[in-house]
Amino acid sequence: MPIPNEIASAALAFRQNSDLLTKSHAGLTDEEWLRRPGESSNHLLWITGHLIAVRGNLLRILGQHPAWSRPWLPLFARGAKLVDPSQYPSPEEIRLAWLDVSAALAAAFEQASPEALSAPPPDKLPSFDGTISGAISFLAYHETYHIGQAAYLRRWLGHDGVTG
Repeated sequence: MPIPNEIASAALAFRQNSDLLTKSHAGLTDEEWLRRPGESSNHLLWITGHLIAVRGNLLRILGQHPAWSRPWLPLFARGAKLVDPSQYPSPEEIRLAWLDVSAALAAAFEQASPEALSAPPPDKLPSFDGTISGAISFLAYHETYHIGQAAYLRRWLGHDGVTG
């Protein structure tokens, strides 16, 4: 089933972001996943975990995968503070969860109905137009912001860029 027009641009952004973040992970050591350029900065593991949590929530909102979850998702909720590195899942577990949630989200976009997309979003979920499709567009924007952070961290760590 083709992706509905209401979310086609956002779905493309999510697909491109999937590829860019996967490239950002390439060749990193476990220690690099946890390095931060400053005391108040997040590390790549937290950024990726946060994006996984957001995508998992979007799957639940779309009703396609209401059970998609991981026990560590609360560590990456909006506003969550960094914790001791031993409390986080391994970079490999995060990387695999990213691939899993990304594939599930791509499939969910293809199955989204016009009725679901025109419904109002859950409370506290920003939306550009007061609909689920507007929330999907907002979340694509939000994710792209964090993808930029991840690309910056990769370069800061001394690795090649993800584009160009």
